[in-house]
Amino acid sequence: MIQRSRAALGVLLVVFLAALPGNAASPQSLAFVGATVYSSPTATPLGDAVVLTSGGVITAVGKRTEVKIPRDARVIDCTGKTIVAGFWNGHVHFTEPAWNGAATAPATALEKHMQEMLTRWGFTTVWDLGSDPNNSLALRRRVEAGEVPGPQILLAGDIFPKNGHPVYLPPEMQLPEAATPDEASQMAHHDLKMGLDGMKLFTGAFMGDKPVVNMDAAIVKAAVDVAHAQGKPVFAHPQNRIGVDNAVGGGVDILAHTVPTENNYTTDELTRFKSQHTALIPTLSLWTTIVPDPVATAHVVQSGVDQLKTFSSNGGPILFGTDVGFTAIYDTSLEYELMHRALSVSQILASLTTNPAGYFKTANKGRVEKGLDADLVVLDADPAADVRNLAKVAYTVRAGQIIYQK
Repeated sequence: MIQRSRAALGVLLVVFLAALPGNAASPQSLAFVGATVYSSPTATPLGDAVVLTSGGVITAVGKRTEVKIPRDARVIDCTGKTIVAGFWNGHVHFTEPAWNGAATAPATALEKHMQEMLTRWGFTTVWDLGSDPNNSLALRRRVEAGEVPGPQILLAGDIFPKNGHPVYLPPEMQLPEAATPDEASQMAHHDLKMGLDGMKLFTGAFMGDKPVVNMDAAIVKAAVDVAHAQGKPVFAHPQNRIGVDNAVGGGVDILAHTVPTENNYTTDELTRFKSQHTALIPTLSLWTTIVPDPVATAHVVQSGVDQLKTFSSNGGPILFGTDVGFTAIYDTSLEYELMHRALSVSQILASLTTNPAGYFKTANKGRVEKGLDADLVVLDADPAADVRNLAKVAYTVRAGQIIYQK
């Protein structure tokens, strides 16, 4: 009786410790059995395969007949499904009311919205390109502690041009506006010291009926120099051609949008993109929301598609991103459909996986291979048959933990 009581006490102690903040349970060994596996976007798919994960990493990938499944593994039948690497979304915002008070909000409510917005669409890593750090830093801490199942969250600080308060942001919102290179430098130092992972510069601010307010290239360069000195990337939000040119002139790494109100990229711009290894996040579904007229919408969307095709054909890295949080288009199907007008399915999959992993120098992500992080997406159907199948997610797995299950 005493031994039995001690055993029960031991079980309770383990459960209690696992529930403490910072003591998230170790990832369970998982065996995904019977799926078609794409180890990378360009690899020949492996049918009737097994993917094993343990300790947060992939421990085996191979045919069912070749992989021995450990006795203690949780076996997940994936017959008829497809496994790819975990998805990146390079442009999100944790700005919706659901994220207010993230430090103390109920974990269940945060998890529910995280699923609606991100994890049910396969995202295991995201870049937040502008939010209140008081919320987003707290949210990230809770995700990393295991309190809220979610993706890895990378955060960028914002800098706006002087008198460039975009009309779509509340006028009472205090924005960091830089009038000089020195001010931009100080703002970048402040944000990165806070623990943010990069910077986003509004090289063009939309002012409604008034002219776009663009950021001078010298101000762009000042912020870029600070970020690059610390090995941090810089994103740009251009609103017109001047905003694109000043971003590239200042050394920005990633264009956070296409600019479909302008003509296609010029030969000079394409040359500079290639020489500076500039990347592009198309955000094509965003352009379906900016004007009410269907004819005008179709024109703007097609302009964005044309810019994407030109940029990609020039050899530029394409990174997936939707601006979700600013938009309420959580379902990624439309973005895939529009991107597919310019890119192949394998190119779109690369924008979700290998491209961002390579661009942001995270060699442990982006592929389904032994020894890499167990960031996986289990799809209900093969995207090679229909690009919209990339949005049909059965399981999202981050570091060996299931963070979404249909």
